[in-house]
Amino acid sequence: MKQRKDKMKLGIVGLPNVGKSTLFNAITNAGAQSANYAFCTIEPNVGVVSVPDSRLDKLAEMYDPDKYTPAVIEFVDIAGLVKGASKGEGLGNKFLANIREVDAIVHVVRCFVNDDIIHVDGSINPTRDIETINLELIFSDIEMIERRIDRTAKAMKGDKSLAGELEFLKRVKDELENGVSARNIECTDEEKEILAQSTLLTAKPVIYACNMSEEDFVDGLDKNEGYVKVCEIAKAEGSEVLPICAELEAEIASLSREEKEMFLSDLGIEQGGLDLLIQRSYNLLGLISYLTAGKPEVRAWTIKRGTKAPQAAGKIHTDFERGFIRAEVVAFDDLVACGTMAAAKEKGLVRSEGKEYVMKDGDIVLFRFNV
Repeated sequence: MKQRKDKMKLGIVGLPNVGKSTLFNAITNAGAQSANYAFCTIEPNVGVVSVPDSRLDKLAEMYDPDKYTPAVIEFVDIAGLVKGASKGEGLGNKFLANIREVDAIVHVVRCFVNDDIIHVDGSINPTRDIETINLELIFSDIEMIERRIDRTAKAMKGDKSLAGELEFLKRVKDELENGVSARNIECTDEEKEILAQSTLLTAKPVIYACNMSEEDFVDGLDKNEGYVKVCEIAKAEGSEVLPICAELEAEIASLSREEKEMFLSDLGIEQGGLDLLIQRSYNLLGLISYLTAGKPEVRAWTIKRGTKAPQAAGKIHTDFERGFIRAEVVAFDDLVACGTMAAAKEKGLVRSEGKEYVMKDGDIVLFRFNV
């Protein structure tokens, strides 16, 4: 029986000295060297992190399982980018190759002022920093799309049906040359498919992680002009924004679970910025979790939103998908209210779902299959 494993990857990007590695270390406790000079992250550091899920914690309380397996995603700390990266400046080529492999981007933008930490451009200006990185990604995409246009034009000599695709690729190139990221180009479903085959950097979804000072959180985020500007940029392009204090998160990450809860409650915060970042990243990738629960293991399984039951079953084993009969599904709240699966069945709350059932986030499932 073949088990399937696939993790989603998020690339943490930003200019040098914006707090990228500090944030990455806090997320993964991996300890990437975080020195105050431009290129201290050359090989990308990779960390696999658990997706916080209070539902899984509750199931663990109920079942006291031998094994507890949360959903995971992978974060990659990618070398600091500088102007001219698309022409190979700094560590440009390496940066662009690494970023091409991720599913989405966490773009760390420096919004805090600290004279001890030099900024690569000498001053704090989040709008300029975002433009610097976006332009480098756009330049790289233009090269990519030009190569695709050449290939399609050659192929069209023998296949006239590619005319529509060629027209669309030329439109994409025009938009990129006007400074529009690929994710903001209006497309039909068919055109989206064409775009997806091009692995364009600016087509990847983005969360802007605004690295703020502790004072910003006390005084009110809206008083930080840089943060307000980033929010405007994100709104215009349909991206997400998350204010975060990387230094504070690094401190919190070194605490035990109990100490962390006390520390956050003293600050009047329910959830740390990192947990929020991980959950937002999960949502950004269009992912949801279904849960399996029993004494041997409680586990969260990662699937794309819109996945049907047989394909979800295939995440556990390919045999489950091949021999799928039905899924016995109970909503998380119903199971908690009833206390046991047997009690939920008695109340008629366990549904039997077939091959066309679209899985929902938090479904607790037992798959029936026959191979």
